[in-house]
Amino acid sequence: MNLDEVSQKMGKVLDLLKSDLATVRTGRAAPSLIENIVLSVYGATQRLKLMELATITTSDPQTLVIAPFDNSIIGEIQKGIIEANVGLNPSNDGQVIRIAIPQLSEERRKELIHLMHQKLENGRIMVRQIRHEAMTDIKKQKETSEDEVSRLEKEIQKLTDELMEEIEGMGKKKEEELMQI
Repeated sequence: MNLDEVSQKMGKVLDLLKSDLATVRTGRAAPSLIENIVLSVYGATQRLKLMELATITTSDPQTLVIAPFDNSIIGEIQKGIIEANVGLNPSNDGQVIRIAIPQLSEERRKELIHLMHQKLENGRIMVRQIRHEAMTDIKKQKETSEDEVSRLEKEIQKLTDELMEEIEGMGKKKEEELMQI
């Protein structure tokens, strides 16, 4: 495993963590809260993500608007969002679905911060695992000199430290979003 591969794998972990953190609800409306909900539509013959079935926008900081590409499935989309059990109540006017995002209670904010910390820790564990695999691979290479092994280990550690700092920054930013009222 070379440095580019290590960097690429760690980058994928970071991307995964970003998308995972986007699903943690703040008090603001954001399409990322619901776009990946998988729904059974067309008489339960197909399972598609919400973003494949409709345009999701925000009309104001507290309201999501879902405009289906096919109005015949608007009821199925509404039912699917309710069944997804994400704590949101969609209302349907025949053309679009609106979801009012309720304000978070102090207790719920603390639960979400705890959940966010778990997601961050999982990201850190994945990064450390990649670092461990890379270090093991380097030590197994017979033709590599001790100086080269040492240099590569330092490079990998530097990359790991940079990623850990970035994960920490993402966590602080998300926590600030969660604590805003």
